Amino acid sequence: MEIIVNDEGVLNGEMMDKLKEAASACTGMDVEISLSFVSLDEIHELNRTYRGVDRPTDVLSFPMFGSLEELEDACGNAQEEGQTVPLGDVVICMDKIEEQAEQFGHSKERETLYLFTHSVLHLLGYDHETDEDKREMRKREEEIMDSLGLGRDAADSGEEKEQ
Repeated sequence: MEIIVNDEGVLNGEMMDKLKEAASACTGMDVEISLSFVSLDEIHELNRTYRGVDRPTDVLSFPMFGSLEELEDACGNAQEEGQTVPLGDVVICMDKIEEQAEQFGHSKERETLYLFTHSVLHLLGYDHETDEDKREMRKREEEIMDSLGLGRDAADSGEEKEQ
C-alpha cells in the first residue's frame, strides 16, 4: 500500500497509517494512490477545469482507469505479477475539511478519512448519480468508517470509537 502525498507536513504518521488502513479497507489489495491537499481556490479551479462546475468542492477523484473493466483487468494482472495497482489521484481541500468538521461536529481526522474514503471509492468506480448507486456507496463508506472506529455513531456522540 502506497500513498504518495504532495505535502508530507500535513499528515502525522498515525494519520498516514489510518489513510492506508482506509485504502486497504476500500480496495482489499495493494494499491498506489496520489493524495494532494489544496486550498479552496485551487480546488475551485480544478473543479471548473475538469468537471465544468464553477464552485469549490471538498474532494475530487481522478481515476487511473476509464472503466471498471479496465480496473479489474489491471488488478488481475498486477496481483498475478505481485505488483501494486496505481488507482489514481485524490485531491482534498484543507479549508473544506475544517469547515465540514465543524459543521458536522466531528474531528478533522474523521472528515479527512471520510473524504479520502469517499474519493477512493470513486477511484474504484462507485458513484452517487442514482439513488440506488448512492445507497450502495454510502453503505460501503459507513462500513469502512466503522472498521476505522470512526463510524456515524461515534461522530454523532461527539467522540470517535477506540480501535
